[in-house]
Amino acid sequence: MGFDEIKKKVTDLVSDNADKVSDGVDKATDFIDDKTAGKYSEQLEGVDDKARDFVDRVDGDKNDNPGNPA
Repeated sequence: MGFDEIKKKVTDLVSDNADKVSDGVDKATDFIDDKTAGKYSEQLEGVDDKARDFVDRVDGDKNDNPGNPA
């Protein structure tokens, strides 16, 4: 399996499950924030934002170009 095939599978997985991926990242960063007593809240908010941007970009690219993976 080549890189392009793996990239397409990941793109399809993220796009088909965008809400679940975003929710999972939110839950994970909330868990870490809780366990570290808020010590890394700012950094974790950045992770949430970047993950949401990535999911939106992958989902949008797939919808804009269905035959062309992101």
